[in-house]
Amino acid sequence: MAEQLSFDLPARPALGRDDFFVSPANALAVAMIEYPDTWPGGKLVLSGPAGSGKTHLCHVWAAHTGARIVKASATTERDVPALAAGPVAVEDVPEIATDETAQNALFHLHNLALAQGNRLLLTGRPSPNLWGLSLPDLQSRVQGATHIALSPPDDPLLAAVLAKLFADRQITPRPDVIPFLLQRMDRSFLAAADIVDRLDRAALSQGRTLSRKLAAGLLGHMDKST
Repeated sequence: MAEQLSFDLPARPALGRDDFFVSPANALAVAMIEYPDTWPGGKLVLSGPAGSGKTHLCHVWAAHTGARIVKASATTERDVPALAAGPVAVEDVPEIATDETAQNALFHLHNLALAQGNRLLLTGRPSPNLWGLSLPDLQSRVQGATHIALSPPDDPLLAAVLAKLFADRQITPRPDVIPFLLQRMDRSFLAAADIVDRLDRAALSQGRTLSRKLAAGLLGHMDKST
């Protein structure tokens, strides 16, 4: 069958609280996000693999508290006073492990925000003791924060992640597709994102419904290519 023209429309992630599925893998993190007044010292570190929900939880927290969300690599000294004036989430802190300028900015943001009684949320993929920040004072303050790790997904969470990824692309797979994928896919958020992307593209290019048959063909092709 000749491939059809397709429109590669961007996915629009839904980042509200109602879009976040709670399971044993993330329940503690959700509870901490919902009750920031309980954070010891006013700060919290969230860690977890790519796609585990760190950014989503930052947005949930921001919607609840009015917090600003910034990337660690984009934070500068001149931003600090404005950011420290309210609650703030700083994402992907390990990315500045060798960037002395960005680390100094984050160090001052950390101190000023907490001194003014505002909450600070930090995120990164590995456990904070592995962030390897070259500024010792910043590394010690990060490790002094309460740390919540988002665990690898259990079946209910992985099913919800798949459903959300499909919904973000405004597509509805047949009811047997997600159970079929759960039995055969790698158990990771990255694998879920990759499979949804591949299925979406295959369905569009072939002009087919997103069915179990299409999923089986895609997974078989992926197995042969590894």
